[in-house]
Amino acid sequence: MKKNFVKVLAVIPARYASKRLKAKPLALINNKPMIQWVYENVKKCDLIDKVIVATDNEQIFNIVKNFGGEVMMTSRKHRSGSDRVAEVAKKINSEIVLNVQGDEPMISNHILKKVILEFYKNKFLNIVTPICRIKYFSELFDTNFVKVVVDKNWFALYFSRSVIPFVRDKIEFNKQNFIIKNNEILNQNIFFRHIGVYGYRKNFLFKFLSLPEGKLEKLEKLEQLRILEYGYKIKTVLVNENPISVDTEEDLKKVIEILR
Repeated sequence: MKKNFVKVLAVIPARYASKRLKAKPLALINNKPMIQWVYENVKKCDLIDKVIVATDNEQIFNIVKNFGGEVMMTSRKHRSGSDRVAEVAKKINSEIVLNVQGDEPMISNHILKKVILEFYKNKFLNIVTPICRIKYFSELFDTNFVKVVVDKNWFALYFSRSVIPFVRDKIEFNKQNFIIKNNEILNQNIFFRHIGVYGYRKNFLFKFLSLPEGKLEKLEKLEQLRILEYGYKIKTVLVNENPISVDTEEDLKKVIEILR
């Protein structure tokens, strides 16, 4: 075994300057900052060998240090959380790198384990990410919830902020508004949404980030589309949980109520 080798490294990117919710990692959820909720939940997964918060902000750095977490300062020039994760991953001798987004305070041990175990089942997988069924119309039409369509083997075909698949006989689009023609549409279990965790083979993480930004990625503002555009596969794993990621003040209020 190589010196200081860790099989699975989890990195939580946490930046201060979020566009939709300022200082998001520091938002209090029942007297505990959101980044602490994420960190402590990730630490519960016994398949993860090391957990590090990656930030560009001294306040976040100090908060993590104060609650006993491991944290690393990273460049302020990074365009995405994946770039921030990669900076940390370059310094840690590891095989699998998990990018657990810092706005997932409800992320669970079960979700993380399912992602990691998928790598053990198939050594040819480059990237694994969790998805869940959409249960509410509010999720289906909310652009903050990223939808995904998968093939019969649970590989992602496409990610979008819009409604996919578009069920022609049951949804109408009229003057920028979606109209549901049949209220049973969600019972068909055809709609899935993405959960903010990516598992990478370490070498593929660097390969992905070396690729030029894709056209679809620019349009949808979803970096996982770059992987699909260049012909690589993303394996999804279906989980029974439906965690809420915090993108807005409204999301924050929902999570506070649930975790209370």
